[in-house]
Amino acid sequence: MSTRSTSPDGGAMFAVCCCLHLPQLFSTCVAFSLVADMGFWRGAIGNWSMSLWCVCFAMTLLISIVELCRADSEFPFFWCNISVTYACYAALICLAASIIYSITYVQFVPYGPYRDRAIAATAFSCIASVLYVIEVAGMRAWYGIKEIFFYKNTISALLKVLETFVAGVIFAFLSNTSLYLHQPALEWCVAVYSICFILAAVVLLLGLAEWKYMLSRTFSIFQLVLSLLSVLLSISALVLWPLYQFSEEFGGQPQRSSDGDCRDELTHDMCAWDQRLAVAVLTAINLLVYVADLGYWAHQVSVGTEDQPRVS
Repeated sequence: MSTRSTSPDGGAMFAVCCCLHLPQLFSTCVAFSLVADMGFWRGAIGNWSMSLWCVCFAMTLLISIVELCRADSEFPFFWCNISVTYACYAALICLAASIIYSITYVQFVPYGPYRDRAIAATAFSCIASVLYVIEVAGMRAWYGIKEIFFYKNTISALLKVLETFVAGVIFAFLSNTSLYLHQPALEWCVAVYSICFILAAVVLLLGLAEWKYMLSRTFSIFQLVLSLLSVLLSISALVLWPLYQFSEEFGGQPQRSSDGDCRDELTHDMCAWDQRLAVAVLTAINLLVYVADLGYWAHQVSVGTEDQPRVS
């Protein structure tokens, strides 16, 4: 049975907007306003973090308007799935911005008003992340749904969100094309990241469209095959990327000090060696997520049962 018609009443929706959406809007707005006011001190990392907070603010505002106007029933996709998916991404985005901004920039800013603003922006970003997590946890109660896509298969759905999010962070580091251009092995790694991201995004969209309930058994097998493919591709990237980036035998730089762009003083950006290391670590993290996803769907196929969603 589809849960498309299930939706919280106007009073509950208004309460959610007041208790969560407004604080989310305030936190993200304060975060990017503080960084924007730092002028040239904000640096490239500050610009990157500020853009993430702006996106979260804009999307939260749009979702709040749609829900307050009760226009969510007009959307072709299951609205609560869309809302909870966005909240998951927003929580991860704000958390990632808080961590990256603090460890790659804030600690290097000299003591003074600029450092205070950077610390305050990080704090508000953390608050926003917590608020989005609370929204994800409370979505089930607000919509009165016992089992929906993200709660029937919470592990699988969150793994897909993690896969696409980590891939997105990798792409941010790969915007520095000098890390891999004109090196076939590294270009293959970039192709792997792109393919795995597309596969995960397609499955996530199919889940949002509730196709998994139309072809339950077939969808499980489809997920299993894609997960296996992603694991195999990621293994190749995990081997080739560190090998060609950090092994002198293959033209890499094993030591951070060997990269002339890396300095101890504030540079407003991550040097190339740090970006290479970040991609290697994120590749390993995503491989673990793909393996967990593969294990989940292998179990689903072996069991051979997937219940239909029920409205409580």
